Amino acid sequence: MAGNAAAAKRRPPAVILAGGRSSRMGRAKAAVVLGGQTMLARVVERLSPQAASIAVNLNADPGFALPSGHPVIADTIPGLPGPLAGVLAAMRHASQVAPEASHVLTVPIDTPFFPTTLTARLQGALIVGNEIGVAWSAGEMHPLFALWPLAIADDLDGWIRTDEKRRVRAFIARHPSVAVDFPTVTTKAGSLDPFFNINTPQQLVEAEEWLNRLEDSAL
Repeated sequence: MAGNAAAAKRRPPAVILAGGRSSRMGRAKAAVVLGGQTMLARVVERLSPQAASIAVNLNADPGFALPSGHPVIADTIPGLPGPLAGVLAAMRHASQVAPEASHVLTVPIDTPFFPTTLTARLQGALIVGNEIGVAWSAGEMHPLFALWPLAIADDLDGWIRTDEKRRVRAFIARHPSVAVDFPTVTTKAGSLDPFFNINTPQQLVEAEEWLNRLEDSAL
């Protein structure tokens, strides 16, 4: 029991990034139903064992009852300036609710198959301790699946307000970071990238197909 409690204290606070416009999906991604669950409920369920606490970054009413016990936080910079605004909101929130934490974990709402080892592997890859830990798979960076040091919040605030493009990768390049590569998941129907994301109705159909294939797997 004591060991489990110590492990829980080491888990970072986490924020699910669900504050975007969802223009290609045509509705709030948090409310999209996959396998009988809203995307938000599915992501919360997968993230819960990996985080000390979970908040949800939302900038509009998703149109359904949110899971209890998870505060909703809006962007701290108005105008929906992009996903980095959600990351900044996550940093500010984590500093308030977990002042002892060095990092906050962010997870986007549209990627329901992300690894159950995400937190442990990102934390384990930090060398000095002040780096950004970023997930990769199949040679591609997934910059919103990251552990962000809270100490760089002010720099991020200034970056969002002054940089025209506000690219996540460009901001990461400003700071020390470590890349953590996650393997694809083998199924009878082929390999699934655990960071498969759902931006369109067609990709939602594909996700349903993958979910059916994975029912007997250990994902």
